[in-house]
Formats: sequence, C-alpha cells, structure tokens
Amino acid sequence: MHACNNVTLLFKLYCLAVMTLMAAAYTVALRYTRTSDKELYFSTTAVCITEVIKLLLSVGILAKETGSLGRFKASLRENVLGSPKELLKLSVPSLVYAVQNNMAFLALSNLDAAVYQVTYQLKIPCTALCTVLMLNRTLSKLQWVSVFMLCAGVTLVQWKPAQATKVVVEQNPLLGFGAIAIAVLCSGFAGVYFEKVLKSSDTSLWVRNIQMYLSGIIVTLVGVYLSDGAEIKEKGFFYGYTYYVWFVIFLASVGGLYTSVVVKYTDNIMKGFSAAAAIVLSTIASVMLFGLQITLTFALGTLLVCVSIYLYGLPRQDTTSIQQGETASKERVIGV
Repeated sequence: MHACNNVTLLFKLYCLAVMTLMAAAYTVALRYTRTSDKELYFSTTAVCITEVIKLLLSVGILAKETGSLGRFKASLRENVLGSPKELLKLSVPSLVYAVQNNMAFLALSNLDAAVYQVTYQLKIPCTALCTVLMLNRTLSKLQWVSVFMLCAGVTLVQWKPAQATKVVVEQNPLLGFGAIAIAVLCSGFAGVYFEKVLKSSDTSLWVRNIQMYLSGIIVTLVGVYLSDGAEIKEKGFFYGYTYYVWFVIFLASVGGLYTSVVVKYTDNIMKGFSAAAAIVLSTIASVMLFGLQITLTFALGTLLVCVSIYLYGLPRQDTTSIQQGETASKERVIGV
C-alpha cells in the first residue's frame, strides 16, 4: 500500500516538474519574441493557432489510443459529432476564460499596476475555495496557510515598484475592482469546472480536449476579428511570424495538453503551485538571458513560494485513527 502511494506521489511530482519546466521555457521564449527587433506578430492569431494545434494533437493521440481507424471514427461520431450537449458543456471553460481575459485587461486599465498584481493573485485562494465547494474536498489548516503564502509569494516575485509618469490616465477604481473580482472568480471556476468534467466520467481525456478545443477555436476566432480584424486584413494573418514565434506556439500547445494531464491526475491547486514555480524559474532565466536584476522582494517571494509548495505537499495525518489507537491501548492497560 505504501509502495503504491509512493509511486503515485512520484508520478504527480514528475508531472508537476515537467509542467513547471515547460511553462518556464514558454515564458522565456515568449519574452524573447516580444522584445526582439522583429516586427511584432498578432498575439490573438497566435492564440488561435495554438488552439488549432492542440486540437490536431489531441485528435492524433486519440487515434493512437483507440488503436484502429474504425474505433477512432466511432469515438468521434459518438462523443463529438453525436454529442452536442457534451460540446456545449465543454464550451463553458472556453467562454469563461475569454471573459476572464477581458476582465483582467479592463481591470489593468482602471487600476494601478501594483494594486492589480496583488488583487489578481487572489485567483489562487479562489481556486482552492472552488475546489472545496464544487468537488467536495477538504483542505487542512496547513494547506490553507500554504495557499495564501503562495499568493503572497507570487505577488512579491512579480512586484515592480510604481514609476512616476507625466501621462495622466483616467481610471475608475470601482470598475477596476469589479472587473478583477469577476476575473478572479472566472479563473477559479473555469479550472475547477474542467477538472470536475474530466473526473466525473470515464470519457477519454483526449475526447474531452477535442470537445473543449473546438469551442476554443471559435472563441479565439471571434477574439481575432474583434481585436485585430482590420489590421489583419491589411497585413495578413501570419504577419510578423518567425521561427521563434512558431516555437512559442509549439510550447504553448504542448504545455496546454500537458496541463490537462496534470489536472486529470492531480488538481487545479497543484497546477497553481506549478505555475508559481514556473514564474520563479522564468524570472531566474531572464536574469541570465536578458540582464534582469534580482531584487529583495523577488528573493523573499521565491522563499515564500518554495516554503508554500513544501507545506502543501506534506502528508496529511489522520488524527482520528491515531486517537482511536491510543484509546484502545489505554483500555488494554486499564484491563490489565
């Protein structure tokens, strides 16, 4: 039993480690493409292409999983083409994530950067709360402490002192806080909702991915048209694309698939811890590659992130069974 638990723990740690490294590599590569001297590409088209590649990869993996062309076609016919309710169910995360991204942009436009950085990290405890409410799980007091410690650590790692500017920007703090609250709730709900759908049935993970990415492509195409439609008509869909941009898209695609595996076999809270570790790693890589300066707040934030990951991963003791054992031993002593 203990050996089985150890294997499961090692598998989860392996999944999280790979996800962390991939997320860090993606962040560094993305930073390079956005700071190089090349013409900037349209990020909305890159997101759309990423969804298409994730869909194609999921279809390929499902074909290999089914083992034959006949079973593959039957699976697509039954779970995709013949299941409009399931497609609608998996469109929820895509729509909610779209709302989240727009609300985050609205909040950033109406709040100071420092306030935005702090409040947006509330998505971490919000995800934990959604996990408790939607999946009927319990977290120990130590795990709750580690969640809020992670929230503080990520805030410090990403902290950038406010800089004075002569440009006066009209902001609506009330609108900003309302938008950030919606973004935080959307982040927690969408992730846990997808986890619940994955774990509430025996449907293949890759079928679920196909269902979600189909709706994701539609949502991102709408975003492309609304955000950059006029410029894309003028310059072209693939304007500014280089080998580095395609590499970033590849990392985002594979990372997205791997994230679904992590959610399937661990949970969204652990995914949040992995994302925090990726932020730390990508920042350290930026120090070596881009000359970024390490600050005291970054060092303190990194320490908090590491400690919180350790605390959350500690095994939870069943105090009830310990107490029962102690009671039984006391009764034997009294009997003697």
